[in-house]
Amino acid sequence: MTMTNRYRNGQTLMVQGTTSDAGKSVLVTALCRMLARQGIKVAPFKSQNMALNSAVTPAGGEIGRAQAVQAEACFLQPDVRMNPILLKPNSDLGSQVIVRGKAIGNMKAAVYHNYKPELLKDVVNAHDELRQEFDMVIVEGAGSPAEINLREHDLANMGFAEAIDCPVIIVADIDRGGVFAHLFGTYALLSESEQKRIEGFVINRFRGDPALLQGGLDWLEAKTGKPVLAVLPYIHNLHIEAEDAIAKQQLDSQAHQLKVIVPVYPRASNHTDFDALRMHPQVDCQLLRDVNAFQGADLIILPGSKNTRGDLAWLKQQGWDKLIQRHLRLGGKVMGICGGYQMLGNWVHDPQGSESTPGSCLGLKLLDIETTLAGDKQLRNVQGRWAGLHEQDVEAALSGYEIHVGVTEGADTKRPLVHLHDELGERCDGARNADNTVMGTYIHGILDESCLLDSILNWAGLSDIQSFDYQAHRANEIERLADATEAALPLANVYKLLHWSPT
Repeated sequence: MTMTNRYRNGQTLMVQGTTSDAGKSVLVTALCRMLARQGIKVAPFKSQNMALNSAVTPAGGEIGRAQAVQAEACFLQPDVRMNPILLKPNSDLGSQVIVRGKAIGNMKAAVYHNYKPELLKDVVNAHDELRQEFDMVIVEGAGSPAEINLREHDLANMGFAEAIDCPVIIVADIDRGGVFAHLFGTYALLSESEQKRIEGFVINRFRGDPALLQGGLDWLEAKTGKPVLAVLPYIHNLHIEAEDAIAKQQLDSQAHQLKVIVPVYPRASNHTDFDALRMHPQVDCQLLRDVNAFQGADLIILPGSKNTRGDLAWLKQQGWDKLIQRHLRLGGKVMGICGGYQMLGNWVHDPQGSESTPGSCLGLKLLDIETTLAGDKQLRNVQGRWAGLHEQDVEAALSGYEIHVGVTEGADTKRPLVHLHDELGERCDGARNADNTVMGTYIHGILDESCLLDSILNWAGLSDIQSFDYQAHRANEIERLADATEAALPLANVYKLLHWSPT
């Protein structure tokens, strides 16, 4: 290998975007797979991630879900160094701050802003450790580098790029409209040194013949002196797990036989739990905020929450509690995952103010359990066997992960959903009511397992089930993304961006 470049970290490339959801995460995922399948040791990195979708590393640390997907694209296990700072909002003004996989406390935005200079050392060190271990590091920015109010103490975009001295490409989503305004406006708002760091632009999600853009591409290069490196196509029905915002489904219309509704409360977390349902050919799974838009369902699933008591209060204020009771009377089924599981019980106690102000609140009283939020956050990958919902169910193997605070106890836990075996020994998780109409579990990813999903769909009322291998589907989608990206952005051009010359 030979390398000549003007950057200290020439084998680190940073992908920044003109907006949130411009395509940074998927482009990094694509680049990681393109390089990794050439046998290059490549790792993803995002210095700061604000997201309620997270994953657990094998060592028991918590990182953003997008970086776990990008690690998979690199054929790696997730590592806390890939996302050294994770912010999980628990109110409109503050977030839980997680550094190298462990929560260090809750901070208001102003307090966190003043703490950033100290954290910049941590993120630079995490990046440098990866650079020593891997041939290449592909970095994802956050939001936009042109947010004027966030420029001071920036450690997520150009502040980080300048700290480690790496090249940058800017991606914009043409499907939103105004792509040239986004790109030129972002460029114009950067400092002179930041502009020099930009190697070029990428236009994402274009439908049609790229030749139709040529006049605009020429204008942009003339105005900025920077080339458009690639025009990436709109990939129909692409499914890559979302970083945080609930992804819009790109599924073709199809006939569904089972309807699932997931209420989306203000601090709902890990909505990727429901991706397997959203992809299933026989299931219509809708993530719904407005209770007035509810038009019936076979199954209602309460998702996880970063503020269980706050979201439970919201659920009742909106009238979801009464709707769920009526849904059960009409023969429907109800399931809860993590925070949603806690809400299904009689009480939720938070004596230490782990998630919000100390206190207790009544649950939905659909399971004979109660939860006390106390102690350290439980972060672990788990393995075990499915207890089954029907006599004919096979005790299928399962894997998933736990991210929660609290202990749940009560009579209905005597009817567990799973039997686990991990570093804590043999134990059970979850609960069902005596009528077998309501159940809950702490395990995220439980719907990703094909046999378990079949059992749950059968319990909810679906017959003649077409088994759907979500794990294989995810793997195929990463390959499909990489293929489409490489067709528009050849590997030889990526090597030039990374100042890499393979021998």
